[in-house]
Amino acid sequence: MGKRKSAVNLDQRIAIVTGAGSGIGAATAEVLAAAGASVVVTDISEKAAEQTANVIAQRGQSATALVQDVTSPEQWEQVFEAANATFGAPNALVNNAGVSGAGQDRLEEPGGLDAWRFVMSVNIDAVHLGCRMALEKMKAGGGSIVNISSVMGLVGGAGPAYNASKGAVRLLSKSIAAYCGKMGYPIRCNSVHPGYIWTPMVQQIADVSDEVEDEQALKEMLLLQHPIGRLGHPEDIANGVKFLLSEESSFMTGSELVIDGGYTCV
Repeated sequence: MGKRKSAVNLDQRIAIVTGAGSGIGAATAEVLAAAGASVVVTDISEKAAEQTANVIAQRGQSATALVQDVTSPEQWEQVFEAANATFGAPNALVNNAGVSGAGQDRLEEPGGLDAWRFVMSVNIDAVHLGCRMALEKMKAGGGSIVNISSVMGLVGGAGPAYNASKGAVRLLSKSIAAYCGKMGYPIRCNSVHPGYIWTPMVQQIADVSDEVEDEQALKEMLLLQHPIGRLGHPEDIANGVKFLLSEESSFMTGSELVIDGGYTCV
């Protein structure tokens, strides 16, 4: 039996979701499809992308899977072309793909510059590429862009590359919104800032951290930093993205939606 259709109607949305093979991306693709959107699931892993698309298809909803290296301008062009051929012109983009750089983000050590460049290439350069392509393809018909940043784009932390990249996503989103307004493009652009969401990306911190011994110890440490008393679920973020892609948020652009269980209030 398929999931109950969402009260938010996205029947007119053709959405590209990057990094949708797992975690927040997979949950977002599923939530958007449940709301009526046709979803293009992209991921660096073909198997992961197909798994998410298959889950959606088994519920009687619309999705297709594509392999995508988000750092490749050529592949961005290919993804938009494939989306158009399958569902029609895309009018929603969720830039979700990202890396944490956990265990590599050490500025003063050998390889630090390479690690910095890698994190930046995925977390901000790729978002820039996606936004550029979205503006080109959506400026006539309109659309909505949601860029997944992080609470680490709002506060400081011990991961310089990750924090800087997510802060850049926040300000790029605002600049895209302002640019679209100046140019008269009917495109909204907003950012989402998750707190700690219990996903594979967060769980891998336990493997490289000097502060915790295992995933359970990591979870207990992170719980203390969230006044709401729990860590986030991928669906918590997915529902925020759904709102930003819907007409319910039609007066929002250049905004930052913080979904963090109170992380930034303490």
